[in-house]
Amino acid sequence: MKRIYFVIFSFFLLIAAVLTADFFSLPPNAAANSDAVTFTVKISVCGNGEKEYGEQCDGSDLAGASCLSRGFSSGTLSCSPACEFNTSGCVSASFCGDGSCNGSETCSSCPADCGVCPSGGGGGGGGYIAPATNVIFSGRAYPKSAVTLLKDAQIAATTVAGADANFSITLSGLSAGNYIFSLYSEDNKGVRSSLLTFPSSVTTGATTNVGGIFIAPTIAVDKSEVKRGDNLAIFGQSAPQADMVISVNSEEEFFGKTISDKDGIYLYNFDTSILDYGTHNTKAKASIGNQLVSGWSYLVGFKVGAKSVAIEPEKKVLKGDLNNDNRVNLIDFSIAAYWYKRPNPPAAVDLNNDNKVDLVDFSIMAYYWTG
Repeated sequence: MKRIYFVIFSFFLLIAAVLTADFFSLPPNAAANSDAVTFTVKISVCGNGEKEYGEQCDGSDLAGASCLSRGFSSGTLSCSPACEFNTSGCVSASFCGDGSCNGSETCSSCPADCGVCPSGGGGGGGGYIAPATNVIFSGRAYPKSAVTLLKDAQIAATTVAGADANFSITLSGLSAGNYIFSLYSEDNKGVRSSLLTFPSSVTTGATTNVGGIFIAPTIAVDKSEVKRGDNLAIFGQSAPQADMVISVNSEEEFFGKTISDKDGIYLYNFDTSILDYGTHNTKAKASIGNQLVSGWSYLVGFKVGAKSVAIEPEKKVLKGDLNNDNRVNLIDFSIAAYWYKRPNPPAAVDLNNDNKVDLVDFSIMAYYWTG
């Protein structure tokens, strides 16, 4: 066996000698030349961590190449075990309209700017999921009070405020368009606040945040008629430790101030000796610091006369009852219609206290409609 190996080895040596003599033979006068001729043969080895002839790369040696130089927009270029570039970690360059979502594009099938994918995603987008369309309402109401959100005069969502009166409501699954959103809360006696209205435009794939909301306080009085010179108790609920401003309208407007307690309850005793005989009304608003200010509450009417008539505790103010018959019907609608877009409407007809009677006031009336 050893003889066979020796014969094979000798055969290869003979071939090597012949090839060497053929390719690297010296010129005829080489023996007389004093300069030696040296040849170096370098063999490329894949896997030695050095990029050599015939290889694109070797290990971490990428010869200065990158995803960018290979025609991609970003990513990490690596080297395969076969010493060839591995571009699986590279991100394709973005070409708007090329039929695939890549680079900085959200969706290439969208017109012009390749911005937001329409419902169902764009061509070639694969598992792309379009952003949700949400509207988030947040702010303050009353401690542990129920907060109701209306969308176009229909109840859309409800929540309960925390002990600090803060609340947040998220409305999802909306279609793009214009809406009239409204919010109200109910105090610890079940009395509703005035309606706070937000005409809003909703964009597909976007989240609209309506923050800094401060729902107006509730308000009530202890007498429907008060003897001139007696105190009238004006009370209600707002956020805790809020600065309350009480307004009493007469031929001139009188103001009083108080602070709500830790539960948001406030009470102000108004001296009616400064009022004339007749009908008056009162309203309240709250503020916390210099930036968070509520709107005015709804108006509550009372009469100054020769005697005092207490209000039954369970009696509630019915919003939109413009003729005070405890119903909201066509009579109230006709009163509001008379003041539609007319200047200086009565405060009782201007249901959202914006100094005009428009469709928002009619939507409020529709919510409280009794027929």
